[in-house]
Order: sequence, then C-alpha cells, then structure tokens
Amino acid sequence: MPPPEHRLNITPAGIPRATILIVPPLFDEANRLRRTLALAMRALAADGFAAVLPDLPGQNESLVALDAVDLEQWQDALATVAAGIDGPVVIASVRGGTLLDHRANAAAWWRLAPVGGASLLRTMMRARVTADRQAGIESSLDSLQEAAKTAPLLLAGNLLSAAMVAQLGSADARPVAPLRSIGLGADGIAGTPLWLRAEPGEDAAMASAIAADISAWIQTCGIS
Repeated sequence: MPPPEHRLNITPAGIPRATILIVPPLFDEANRLRRTLALAMRALAADGFAAVLPDLPGQNESLVALDAVDLEQWQDALATVAAGIDGPVVIASVRGGTLLDHRANAAAWWRLAPVGGASLLRTMMRARVTADRQAGIESSLDSLQEAAKTAPLLLAGNLLSAAMVAQLGSADARPVAPLRSIGLGADGIAGTPLWLRAEPGEDAAMASAIAADISAWIQTCGIS
C-alpha cells in the first residue's frame, strides 16, 4: 500500500474554530489556482481556522498513477480525509472540486463556480483536438470519446482512465446541506478566472475575498 498522500496544512496560533477542507479544481486547473488557494488558507488561519488542502491518489506527488484512479475513488478518498479530521469540518470546493465533496461528512459546504464534469471533459478534449491538428494528427471529439471507452486518454497532460472519462461525462455537483454556492464576478467573489490562464497565477484580493466569504458563511451556520 502506498504511503498517505501529501496534505498542505495551515493552522492558527490557538485551537482551531473549525477546519476548512479545501477541494481544488481538477486536473490542470488545480495548478493555476493553487497559489491563490494557499493565500486563502493563510487568511483563514489568521481568522482562527485550520485549513487543509489534500492531494488525492494520482494528484501531484502521489505514487499512484492517475490512470489507475477514477472519480468515485477520489470521492471516497476525500471522504476519508474528512473523517480523519477532529472537530467541525467545512468543505470548500472550487470548480470541478465540487464533483467530489458530497460523500464526505461535513458541518457545512461552500462551493465556488461549480462546473459539470461534461463541461470539463469537453474543454480538455477540444484542447486535445487543437493540439493534434497542429501536430498534423486527425482527431475529433467523437473519435476521442470512442477511444476513451477502451483505453486511457491523454487530455491536457493528464492520462485519464476509461472509467474517469465515463464518470466525468455524467458528473454534476450533488445536493448537500447546508450549502453556500457562489460565483465569480460582480454578484459573487471579486477576482479573475485564473483557471482560464495558460500559466499559474495569483490573485491576493481574490484569496482574501474567498476567506472572508467562507468565514461569514461559517458564522451563519452557527459553527464556532
């Protein structure tokens, strides 16, 4: 059995008011938001909360190959992480991370810019078709979908198992309660959609806004 996956832990000076379990976006989007999420975790710690950002099997430095896991395994792994945390747990999920959080036991959920698995899959497949065309290779969304039924598929630098592709195609964020779901922009969190950038970025103001909104939501839920 491989060793436990890495977790980024940021803790407050005293006893935590609660632990915020951060579920980042999936695949290459996670890299683009990691620095901003780490800043949000530090802001939460300054407000008395512990914050945990776990790697799941197949992510980052995991010894498990990405093409050996699927969406349901990630959901179970996240639930296991939540179960091992003492005290109240609030799950804060971003983008595709919202597809993973419903199996975990938490006191509350907070979601930023939820996106369906089919949308994520189409975006990655379109990028693959464009890259193939530039390399002189003929491919299409239909041909990639067909190929993914029987073998791992390379999308945006991620080798995804047939099960992962199939599950993503029908995955949506599941109902949980109590839940705050918020978007990005004028009526939501002020900031830029960093997941659309070609390279990882950082938005300190957005990180502060994320932390402040999570903290306010926790108080509304009566979690001390």
